Amino acid sequence: MKKILISLAAIIALSSTAFAGVNSQTGCGLGSMIIKDDSSAVLLALQATTNATSGNQTFGITSGTLGCEKTKFVMNERAEEFVASNMDILAKEIAFGHGESLDTLAELLMVEDKAQFSAALQYNYNSIYTSKNVKMSDVLDNISTTSL
Repeated sequence: MKKILISLAAIIALSSTAFAGVNSQTGCGLGSMIIKDDSSAVLLALQATTNATSGNQTFGITSGTLGCEKTKFVMNERAEEFVASNMDILAKEIAFGHGESLDTLAELLMVEDKAQFSAALQYNYNSIYTSKNVKMSDVLDNISTTSL
């Protein structure tokens, strides 16, 4: 009976973390699910390191688990991973209308006219980054509806 109660408690504890909010600075993944405290740079670094080194963020992004959301418009995994890892720099480069990360995204999405792509994203910046806490899946969905 004790084993059943302990197992049930573990399942409840683990399932409640699956619905917890994910830190927008380090993205989704196991590190963000385990280390909830994001009050210091050290804890944020631990979240990001755990997400990156265990390879679970990629799995979470493609499967929609570990606090990650799948995009409505399915692009390729590399584009999803790239946007998830480069949200801040992409926001800046889209606002400016050029940059290496923006060029890389265009390549990952197999866009032929990078200049037109960059201009379209810059023009639609407010439609792509709809809030300060926008999620990767929303950014990709918004990019797909405004430029592709």
